[in-house]
This record gives sequence, C-alpha cells and structure tokens, in this order.
Amino acid sequence: MATVASPEAARRVYRLERVWRERPGLLGWLTTCDHKRIGILYLFTSLAFFAAGGVEALLVRTQLITPNNTLLGPEKYDQMFTMHGVTMVFLFVIPISIGAFGNYLVPLMIGSRDMAFPRMNALSYWLFLSSGIFIYTGMFLGHGANAGWFDYVPLASKQFSPGPNIDFYALGLIFNGVSSTAAAINFVVTIFKMRAPGMSLNRMPLFCFAFLAVSFALIFALPPLNVACGFLELDRRLGFHIFDVTHGGDALLWQHLFWIFGHPEVYIIILPAFGIATSIIPTFTQRRMVAFPLVALAEILVAFIGFGVWVHHMFATGLPSVTLIYFAAASLIIVIPSGIQLFAWITTINTGRPRFATPLLFIVGFIVFFLLGGLSGVMLAAIPFDQQITDTYFIVAHFHFVIFGAAVFPILGGLYYWFPKVTGRMYHERAGHVSFWLTFIGTGLTFFPMHILGLIGMPRRQYTYPGGMGWTGYNQVETIGSYILAAGLLLIVANLVVSYLRGAPAPANPWRGATLEWATSSPPPDYNYPVIPRVTSAYPMWDELDREEDSRNLTRGEMVLDEGHETPASTVLDADWDEILEMPSHSPWPITLALVASGVFLFLLLGHWAVAAISTGLVFVVLAAWHRQEPQEA
Repeated sequence: MATVASPEAARRVYRLERVWRERPGLLGWLTTCDHKRIGILYLFTSLAFFAAGGVEALLVRTQLITPNNTLLGPEKYDQMFTMHGVTMVFLFVIPISIGAFGNYLVPLMIGSRDMAFPRMNALSYWLFLSSGIFIYTGMFLGHGANAGWFDYVPLASKQFSPGPNIDFYALGLIFNGVSSTAAAINFVVTIFKMRAPGMSLNRMPLFCFAFLAVSFALIFALPPLNVACGFLELDRRLGFHIFDVTHGGDALLWQHLFWIFGHPEVYIIILPAFGIATSIIPTFTQRRMVAFPLVALAEILVAFIGFGVWVHHMFATGLPSVTLIYFAAASLIIVIPSGIQLFAWITTINTGRPRFATPLLFIVGFIVFFLLGGLSGVMLAAIPFDQQITDTYFIVAHFHFVIFGAAVFPILGGLYYWFPKVTGRMYHERAGHVSFWLTFIGTGLTFFPMHILGLIGMPRRQYTYPGGMGWTGYNQVETIGSYILAAGLLLIVANLVVSYLRGAPAPANPWRGATLEWATSSPPPDYNYPVIPRVTSAYPMWDELDREEDSRNLTRGEMVLDEGHETPASTVLDADWDEILEMPSHSPWPITLALVASGVFLFLLLGHWAVAAISTGLVFVVLAAWHRQEPQEA
C-alpha cells in the first residue's frame, strides 16, 4: 500500500490518525462503530459459545461411550444435544463467519474505511450477544431448550414441555434473528455501494461474492423461522392452536416453516467457508482461481437453489409422491454449482505451485470432508434410501461432515491465514501442522463411524442404549475421536495465544496474498488505508503498478479524504466514484438499544405483557434519539 515518502504525505497520515482514532479503554469498546473492533468482538464472543457447544458435545459423546450409561439423565441429555445444536448453528458458525470474518475483512477487501451503516453494525453485535445470554440463561437455570435445534411440534407444545425451556428457544431465536437480519442488510449495502472506485462487480473478490450470497439468503430465510417461532409462542402462551391437530391445526406446518429456513441455513453456514477457501487457495498456489466467473455464479446459485430443497428433510412425513420427486430433483440439481466450485479449487491447487502451510492444509481437509458429506447428501436425495435412514445416526454423520468438516475447517484455516493481519504476529507453523492433523483425524474418527451406526439401526436423539446391539464399539471410537478433536482445537487456541504474545512480527503481506486487505499494515490502522486503493483487476495486490500509483496519490493528496471521518461511495455495477460519506465514529446508542430490546424479550418470557409493551415503547424512544443527529454527506 501507499508508503509515507514525503512531509506532505506524513501530514495527511497524521490527520487521518487524529480523525479516525478510536476511544481508548472499555468505553471505547462499548461505543465503537469500527468494523474491525466489532469483528474482534464477534470473534471472541462466538469462540466462547463454541467452547460451550464443544463441552456439550463432549458430554453427549461421553454419555454414549458405553451402554446404559448414567452420566446424563434423559432430561439433561435432551438439553445438552439441543443446546449444542442451537449454539453451533446460531451462536457460533453464523456469527464467526458473518460477524467476525465478514465484518473485519469485507471493508478491507473492497477498499472501504467502514461498513455502510457503522452504528447498525454495532447494534447487530450487541443484539447477538444479548440473544446468546438470553438463550443460555435458560440453560443455567435448568430450563435449556430440550426439543432439538429444529424444535419439532408437538414435542415443543405446552402439553409436552410445560416449562419455559421452549420459550427461551423461540424468543431467543427471534431475538437472534433481528441481529442477523441487520447484519445481512448492512453487508448487502456495503458490498454494493462501498467498493473502491474501479472495483466493478467482475473485479470483486470471490470472498465478497460468497458473503453477498449469504446476506441475501439470510434476509429471505429468517422470516419463516421468526414466523414459526412467533406462531409457537402464540400456541404456548395465548392458547392458539396453529400447530395443534386436535383443534384443526397442522403440526407439519412447523416443519415446512422451519426447513424453509433450515435448508438455506446449511448453505448460509457453508458459503462463507467457500469464500475463505477462494481466498486461501490462490495465495498459497500463487495462481488465479480457475473459472473465476463460474465460481462467482456458483456461489450465488447455491444460495438461490437452496430455497427449493427444504422438503429434502421431510421425505418420511407422508407428503404426496409428486412433491417428493420435485424436491429430490432439486436436491440433485444443487450438486452442480457445488461441483463447479470443487472442480475450481482442486484444479487451481493442481495447476499452481501449492505451498502446504497450515491455512491450505485446513482447506484441503475441508475439500475432503465436503466431498464426503456431499456424496452422502446425494444419497439422501434418493427417496427410498432417505426414508430408511431418517432419524438415524447416518443423518448425524452427513450433517456434521458438512457443517463441521466443510464449514468449520475453513474457519480454522482462516484464523491462521488472517492471524498475522489482525495481530501483527506470525503463528508457529509446526504447531499449526500438528493442530491440523489432530483436528482432521479427530473429525474423521468422530463422525465417520456414525454412518455405519445409522445403517445398522441406531436412532439419533437417544440418550442411552442397551448392550448387545453391536453399537458399543462404534460409539467408543466416536467418543475417543471427539477428545482427539478437542485436543486439536485446544492446540489451535494455544498456538494463536502464544503467537500473539511471543510470535515474530508480521509484515503487511507475509503470504503475498492477492486481495486488498494485504495492502495495508498488520494490524490495519483505524482508517484502514491512507489512500483509497486503485483497483484494475480481481487480484489487486498482484498489480504492482496500481500500488505504486497509491503511493503517488498519497503524496499528491488524491483520494486521501483526510478532512473528516469520510469514505467514498460508488455505483453498484461499475464502482464509479459516486459521493463522499461522513461516517459516525462512535455511539452509545447501539448498546443502549440492545439493552432496551433485551428488556422486551425478558418481559415477554415472564409474561408481563404491559411491561413488555412499555419496553417496546422505549425501543422507539431510543431509536428517535439515535436518529436525532445523523452524519451529513460531505
């Protein structure tokens, strides 16, 4: 990126540092609107929930290591496996992908100084944190969600779950959905309007295409889930009968509404992994991605076709055969864009000069598990086969190969890949390799035997089992694998913590990466770039003449924007210079609004309807105060 080569350039950089400087201390973190700080907050919060979900998974696996085990009773077991699923899906994978990686990297990759709506960005984090605390409050009080992460009725009805367990689930997911929707809208506007001049859509990083697809999918997938949870609360709290068959309701309506969200959710989880893979592979092969336009189109198509596959989860519910055949076909069609991406990743590695550093190892592991999970997914598109293994451990195996092996492995690789950029330190490479192999072997041992267990008849969601069924050995291997997997994850944490404290200083671009986040210092300054970058290709860091032009622009004072807290906006398609926006630097209103919104859900849970209505009124009061003084366009 631009270097400070003259007194004029130094003065401009000093003005940028003064204008964009973040508040110090705890108050600065509570009121920050900086996308990098918000990304870091998302990262550590989601990792804390990941640890909680991991402990729940280990307890589940330990319970199943032997027949007739009594470590967990049926009630606690139901809460553990349910909270594990809720945590991993809603409080870890989506927040760490969208909130942490997306928040920190998307503005840097598109040459912007912040997100389009910085205060809404902060609000989405505080709502996420509040919703997670809300959901886990039930767990700590002994009333954790206990009907599975899919919360099927009538198990979730008042008749079969009279306590507040399901209310924590339903209200908590609505609360969490507000956060995710706000974040998704922000990403759509940011990617369309905040790209550096010259970064037309065909020059945008594939990482950003993936996050654009995810954001649109979230916007359209979350309303059905929120409607389903709202209907469930009306049934439970106010005596409605929307899902009650005995009063003319329809229990299958819950499954339709949930899986209209739930199957796109699978791709919402995995698309950021695709984006991370398309960032790491070109860097460590020093080769442009094969079939760049097709990969970009495939990322969009995966999100789009994913909305036509939801009955894939309902083949055993007695729906008409013509309906099942349509959705079986859709389940097969979605293999095509996924296959395009697999071809592009593997071909890029094979035709480049791969250097198997730790980030690329995790991507190779991701490709292996995604291929295996995809093959079992194709098997599930066969209606007779699906009907035979529904609700067995074969489904658990397929789901975890896709969700953990294919979605989490790129996240782990991304933690290593961008660690130097975020911290300014290099990690320990040998420890990184060991952590990969422990994690890879642990994942295979934990989830592959579940395929066999499912085929020989072990049901899922069963807290214990009798001896003599032929299940014991497989369960023991899975439990041993889960502890090996936990050891690998702990080694990753230890490696990164020790490297942060004692690692070698990192240069701005230690990997010779191709995208714009490597154009600035490690870690980036508060203003991201001293000059808005020049972009003429999809791999701007490999365009050395453009980076030299950035240095000259800094000396000349062009595209510096050092007169205020400013960033440029550009046109949607071609990223031509459009206008200059004055951005908010910090604000107390996001955390205030999140606290007031927490009161609304708390009083709804307690059944204090009048106080909940008053709290809703306070939400609008805070919103009015929030918008009383808006930043003006420069």
